[in-house]
Amino acid sequence: MDELRFDGQTVIITGAGRNLGREYALLLASRGASVVVNDLGVGISDTDGRAESPLINPADDVVAEIIAAGGRAVVSYDSVATSAGGEAIVATALDAFGRVDVVVNNAGQVRMVPFPEFTDELIDAVVDTQLRGVLNVSRPAWRAMEAAGGGRFVNVSSGAAWGGAPNGSVYGMAKMGVIGLTRAMAAEGHVSGITANVLAPYAKTRPGSGFGALPWSDELGEWLHPSKVAPVVGWLAHPSCPLSGECLSVGGGHFALVEMIMHEGLVDRDPTIESVAAGIEAIVASAASPISGGSALALRHMLEGFTSPA
Repeated sequence: MDELRFDGQTVIITGAGRNLGREYALLLASRGASVVVNDLGVGISDTDGRAESPLINPADDVVAEIIAAGGRAVVSYDSVATSAGGEAIVATALDAFGRVDVVVNNAGQVRMVPFPEFTDELIDAVVDTQLRGVLNVSRPAWRAMEAAGGGRFVNVSSGAAWGGAPNGSVYGMAKMGVIGLTRAMAAEGHVSGITANVLAPYAKTRPGSGFGALPWSDELGEWLHPSKVAPVVGWLAHPSCPLSGECLSVGGGHFALVEMIMHEGLVDRDPTIESVAAGIEAIVASAASPISGGSALALRHMLEGFTSPA
C-alpha cells in the first residue's frame, strides 16, 4: 500500500503535549499534516488535581520537534473546558493554516475517587474536559469543516467506559458519553461529508504504575507504549478511511471493533412482573445483532402489528 499522507491538511490535536497526544502529533506531522498542538500545560494529578506545572509547556517541545524535523506546527495553550477555549483553538488553526480537516479530541483530566466521595469540583474537572471538551472544540471545527465540504473527527474514549474501574465512576461515565456523542456526530455529519469515529486506547501513560494485576516494569511500558496507538488515529483521520460512527479498541498492537448489540428479546404485549421474570432467558440470552444509528431490533419488535389510527 502507498504511504497514507496528510499533505495540505490541517489537524488539531488537543492534549498533544504529552503521552498519547504527543505521539499523534508527531506521527501526523511526519506524514505531511500541519498540526495545531494544543495543551494547557498543567501538572498531572489523577486525584485532587494539585500538581506542579512544568516550567515549559510540553506543547512547545512538541512543536519544536516537529519543526526541527521539517514539519509544520503551531502551539495552542487554550483550555478545552470552555466554549471560548474551543473557539480559540479552532481560530488558531484557521489563522495559521487557513483550514481545519481533522480534529483529534484527546485532552482530558482524570480524577480517581471513591464513588460517594466525588465532589462537584472533581466531577466538573472530569466532565468539563473529557466530555464538554469534545463539544467545545468540535462545534466551531464542525462549522469550518462544513463550509469547506467535509472533515473528520477522531474522539478518544477509554475501556473504562464499559469495563469500569475502581474509583473511576465519573471518568467512565464521561467516556461512555464520548461514544454516544461520536455516534450522533457521525449520523448528523453524513450529509456534510463529516465523519466521526472514536477509539478506546490502552497505553501506559504513567510510568511506574501497573496495569490491572500487572505491576509496572519497563517491559510493560514498552508493550503498551502510546506509539502503538497512534497508527489507528492516523487511519481514522485519513480521507480514505471509510468508517464513521465506529468505536475501535487499540493497545499493545491489538486492534478491534467494539459494537453495541441487542438481543432478540421477549415480546409480551400485556406484561406483568411475573411474565418478565419467566421470560428472562429470552431477554438476556437470545440471538443478538449489532445496533446501528438507523437500525435496532427494538423498534421493529415494539411496533410489529401496530396500526396507526391515522
